[in-house]
Amino acid sequence: MRIPTKLSLGTILFAAVAALLPPTAGAAPGALAGADGFASVDALGQDGTTGGAGGATVTATTTAQFLDYIARPEPLVVQVSGVITLPTGDSDGMHDVASDKTVVGLGSTARLTGGGLNIGLPVDDDTTSPPADAVHNVIIRNIAFDGATDDLINVQMFSHHVWIDHNDFSNGDDGAVDIKRGSDYVTVSWNRFHDHDKTSLVGHDDENAAQDTGRLRVTYHHNYFDASDQRNPRVRFGEVHVYNNYYRDSSYGVASTMNAGVTLEGNYFFSVNNPARVDFSGDLGRLVQRDNILVDCNHEIETRGTVTAPSQSYAYTADPASTVPTVVPAGAGVGKI
Repeated sequence: MRIPTKLSLGTILFAAVAALLPPTAGAAPGALAGADGFASVDALGQDGTTGGAGGATVTATTTAQFLDYIARPEPLVVQVSGVITLPTGDSDGMHDVASDKTVVGLGSTARLTGGGLNIGLPVDDDTTSPPADAVHNVIIRNIAFDGATDDLINVQMFSHHVWIDHNDFSNGDDGAVDIKRGSDYVTVSWNRFHDHDKTSLVGHDDENAAQDTGRLRVTYHHNYFDASDQRNPRVRFGEVHVYNNYYRDSSYGVASTMNAGVTLEGNYFFSVNNPARVDFSGDLGRLVQRDNILVDCNHEIETRGTVTAPSQSYAYTADPASTVPTVVPAGAGVGKI
């Protein structure tokens, strides 16, 4: 069902330009021309998420090239070719991505290993509203991430308009994709998460209400949580839309706590002990659910309270949940855009 609402000007222009381009050979069902979900919303002075559009296109084949390109202040489309090892150094392997960047893998073999990407300013607990220089307008697509000594991707400190799409995440030491400390307007779509434990946080701490309340608006859709054990995602404070994801063989899918509001829609849960919870740790969250399918799960979905409908912020089309086990594995991950 199409749910009509106002699209941002950036999303409309991005889609119009994409429509003039030839189709990508072998593109999988669901391959997107531009950001959707919360990343498409016109807010905070940013009209949707376009990344490095309008800037030069450069190709990184070495670690030095890659780290130079992602740190530059101007808009850039940074193409990743082959395998690039990120050093640990004095940053625990986390490397900063500046605003107005598209980081996109070439083909199906682009890989970042040994470290992770940080999208955000340094942590400052005293900052409780978005600073003027908050990192924004970042796209990460079509890259395999593994072996980080910390997170694979970390979004923090009021970063906004971030689109994480068609990647493969595995074997990180901490989170695969963590979104925290007041970050906002983020979409996580068509990714495969596997061989990983603590997959994705939205909000890192029960005591961080000052930064997080009224923010952490995130969309997760068409992701393949392939035996990624927990936090798929685990949400505090935020308003999160979780739709058309495929969950297979995990301890729990989604947790909503600290008065977070989660809309859980059209997902397929197979062999998941707790598909979704509101009674978890910390204060209870809010969760509404519709049209989800549970197969060989030990518990029902827990619901509580009311949640603002995502359709008030953006338009989307939810696939029937029955199609998710076919559509999502076919389209999620690298080499499919």
